[in-house]
Amino acid sequence: MAEQHLTTPMTDADVEKLHAGDVVYLTGIIYTGRDAAHKRLVEALDAGRELPFDPKGAVIYYVGPSPARPGYPIGAAGPTTSYRMDSYAPRLIAEGLRGMIGKGMRAPEVKAAMAARKAVYFGATGGAGALLGLRIKEARVIAYEDLGPEAVRELTVIDFPVLVINDCHGGDLYAVPDLEAALGA
Repeated sequence: MAEQHLTTPMTDADVEKLHAGDVVYLTGIIYTGRDAAHKRLVEALDAGRELPFDPKGAVIYYVGPSPARPGYPIGAAGPTTSYRMDSYAPRLIAEGLRGMIGKGMRAPEVKAAMAARKAVYFGATGGAGALLGLRIKEARVIAYEDLGPEAVRELTVIDFPVLVINDCHGGDLYAVPDLEAALGA
């Protein structure tokens, strides 16, 4: 287990140095989107339209944030269960998506796409949305505003804390038989 500080967009070399169990602090631009937004993104690709953001090297956070309090760019921003995006993730990975942030396990097809195309799945701490929101310095809706909290947002983050769950080498933190030993606890 290592600690890494990465700036988005991520490169193949960034992804290749990550291993399940690594603690990562992301800085830069990440995008948000849940299942309704993912459906629209894939429909846009199928229709030959451009996406509202360049997926090459991008990181997408599965989140539907709460409204911002006065003086803050965003409210609580805790992760959404990732399996709801599993049917869309391989297509976005094929377009160059390098990172996904959520909670829970991923389907075998998603893990295979990550290994084949050099992508990584990060876990964010569920129940810590208020604290995660403090790492978001700017937030703006860039697509699908009608989806409300599930609209696609561009977030500027500084040292956003995540844990590598699935790496591009086939590592799976959830598959470790003795999770406490793997984390050095």
